[in-house]
Amino acid sequence: MTAAPTTRRPGWQRLDSAAGGLALDLGLYAASAAFAAITAATSTLVPHRAWGAVAAVGYLLAALAATGQLLARRRDPASPPAGLRARWAVTGFAWFATALLPLAWQSIQRAGGRTDRAQEEVLVVEESGQRLVDTGTPYLGHDAIAALPPDGQLLGYTPYQPGMALFGLPRAAVDAWWTDARVWFAVGTALALALAVRALTRGARRAADDHTRAALLRGVQAATVLPICALTLTTGGDDLPVLALCLLALALAAAGRPGRAGLAVGLAGALKLFAWPVALVLIIWGLTRRAGLRVAAGAIGLPAAALLPALLVDRDALVENVLRFPLGHGLVTSPAQSPFPGHLIATALPAGRAVAAALLLAAGLAIAVRLARRPPRTAVATALTCGYGLLAAILLMPTTRFGYLLYPLALLAWAPALRPPVSANWRAETGDTA
Repeated sequence: MTAAPTTRRPGWQRLDSAAGGLALDLGLYAASAAFAAITAATSTLVPHRAWGAVAAVGYLLAALAATGQLLARRRDPASPPAGLRARWAVTGFAWFATALLPLAWQSIQRAGGRTDRAQEEVLVVEESGQRLVDTGTPYLGHDAIAALPPDGQLLGYTPYQPGMALFGLPRAAVDAWWTDARVWFAVGTALALALAVRALTRGARRAADDHTRAALLRGVQAATVLPICALTLTTGGDDLPVLALCLLALALAAAGRPGRAGLAVGLAGALKLFAWPVALVLIIWGLTRRAGLRVAAGAIGLPAAALLPALLVDRDALVENVLRFPLGHGLVTSPAQSPFPGHLIATALPAGRAVAAALLLAAGLAIAVRLARRPPRTAVATALTCGYGLLAAILLMPTTRFGYLLYPLALLAWAPALRPPVSANWRAETGDTA
C-alpha cells in the first residue's frame, strides 16, 4: 500500500501556517500596532487619531500575547488544538481592545458633548433614522437638500439603501451613548459573524480538521482586527454589518443552505449597494445547484421590499439619494477621493471620467464573461470571484474610498474557511462535488 502523494503548499499557505499560524498572528498585531501609532500621531481626522491612541495599546498587548504563545509552542509544540483555542482568545481580546473599546469610548465622549468623535456617516445614518420615524422615508428630496446651508448639503444626502436607517432608530428614540449608530453596527456585525462561524463549525462540518478551523480564524481576523476594519467600525462603521452579512451568506452557501444564504445577502443588499454584486454571484452559484430561485428570493426580494416604502412615499427623493448622488449628479460631490487608479485617471487625463468609466465597464464585462463561461460551483469560488471583482471595481471607480478595501480583503481571506472538510459523508449530505 503506497502512501498518498504529498503536495507542496503555495507560499501564502506556508506563511499562514508557519509556527502553527502564530508567526503571522504576531506580524499582524505588530504591524497593526505600528499603523495605529502612526495614525494617532499623523492623521488629519480627529476620530482616527483618537482610535489610534487606544488601538495601538490593544494591538501591542495582542502582539505580546502572540509572542508568549510562540515561546510556549517552542517548549511544547505537540498541542495544536489548545494553541488554536488560545489564538481565538487573543483574537477576541484584540477586537475588543482595538474596535469595541475605542468605539464605546468615542460614543461616550460624543454623548458628553464632543462633536469630533464620529465621522459624517454616523450623523447621516442617525438623521435618516429620525426622518424615517417622522416622514416614512429616510431620504430628503432635491429641494429640501438645496434649502440647506451650503456646508450642510453633503450631510443632507443618504447614499445608502433604506435598511441602513434602522441603525439610526435607537438614537431617534433615546439620546444616549449606547444609541450611537456605531454601537448597533457593532452588534449587527458581531451577530452575523457569530452565525457565520456557527454555520461553518456545526453539524457535519465538525469533521473539519485544524487547518480548516485555522483558516476560519484567519477569516474572522480579517473582518475584525485588521486595522482597516477596526478603524472603520470605531469611527464610522456602516460597512461592517454589510460585510459580515456577506460573509454569513457565503458561510451558509458552504454549509449547503442556499435559501438562507439568499436571505443573508439580501439583508446586506437592503443596507448598501456594495452587497449587490455579491448577491448576483451567489445567485449564479445557486443556479449551478438548481437553487437559483431560492437564493434569488431573498437576495432580490429583501432589497426590493426595503425600497418599496421609500419609493411610494417619495420616489424623487429616493432617486436623488441612491442614484444621482453616487453617480456624481447631486448638488454636491462625494468626498470619497482616494488616489486609486480610477480616481487618478478621472482627474488627470482629458475626458478622464469617461476613460475611467470605460475601464470599469470593461472589467465588469470581463467578469460577466467569466461567470457565463465558468460559473462558480463552490462557495470558495464564489468568495474569490466576489473578492477579486470588488477589488477591480474599487480600484477603477472614479470616486472611491481607501476603506472600501475591507470588502475584497475580508472576502479573499474568508475563502479558505469555506473549503469542505475531507469527508465523503459531508459531501453526500450537502451535494458538494467540488
